Amino acid sequence: MPRTALTRGLAAVPLSALVLLAGCGGGDTEETSSSSSPAAASSSTTPTTTTGSAGTPADDTEDDAATDAPPFPADTEPDTGEAQAGEGPTVVTDLRIGAHDGFDRVVFEVSGSAVPGWDVAYTDSATAEGTGDPVDVPGTTFLRVTLTGVTNPYEAPDVPEIARGGTASDTGTVQGVFYDSVFEGQALAYVGLGAETPFRVYALTGPSRVVVEVQTP
Repeated sequence: MPRTALTRGLAAVPLSALVLLAGCGGGDTEETSSSSSPAAASSSTTPTTTTGSAGTPADDTEDDAATDAPPFPADTEPDTGEAQAGEGPTVVTDLRIGAHDGFDRVVFEVSGSAVPGWDVAYTDSATAEGTGDPVDVPGTTFLRVTLTGVTNPYEAPDVPEIARGGTASDTGTVQGVFYDSVFEGQALAYVGLGAETPFRVYALTGPSRVVVEVQTP
């Protein structure tokens, strides 16, 4: 059966909890976002920088980490989570990828204070919403990421959504991410991988994000 946010003990982490994380980053790299100023790199690691047609530099940041992230499951079963209500439109405004000690991280940041729900599962092919045409994302297997409770673009024309297209990655396990589109309140993306491996999904707030982490060998 699909894993759920409730059964895995997931909860959105308030901004105040993230501030405390600055002194306990573990093996993670400190990286820059396309929407923030560069951060100093850890003395023991090298920041990962990835770029692609979906946007400018797409790196995750130290604030994307969660102190209560669930352990990686022993399986690769689908993962689902419920949307959390909030203020303002929920538009995907940033996509970040980063390499960390033991896992690769993909972050979907949204506008407003609501947090999307999610349905994340492995699939053998990456196809566009509606047409079913193949989309260009590297990898031999893919995590299909569906974010629910997202605002349709025409309902929030003043909030810039990230562009449709692919973002390459040199993190190792995650080979690339393709952000497709929003249809009827659902945003679709694919994470390209070389093989199926355990993954976990959780939500963060301040700003609102859905985090997908894939375990590395």
